[in-house]
Amino acid sequence: MSDHGTHSGIAALSICESLLLALNDAQILPESEIMGVLKDAAASHENAKGTESDLATHRAVAALINRIIASGNSVRRP
Repeated sequence: MSDHGTHSGIAALSICESLLLALNDAQILPESEIMGVLKDAAASHENAKGTESDLATHRAVAALINRIIASGNSVRRP
């Protein structure tokens, strides 16, 4: 991935994570719904089809999302 693509991806991840936090803080989405969004996103990448190169990318994306879920970064826990 080019530097532009890498930077765009990091920016998108940061923005999405901030939006999830804001939705939780504003009590628009409860933690369970946010975790569901993240799990659905991971599952989409885990079940993706394509070339071996595409699949490697999808597996890496799913792994990253699953690490976010495991670490609780996208939802503040009391």
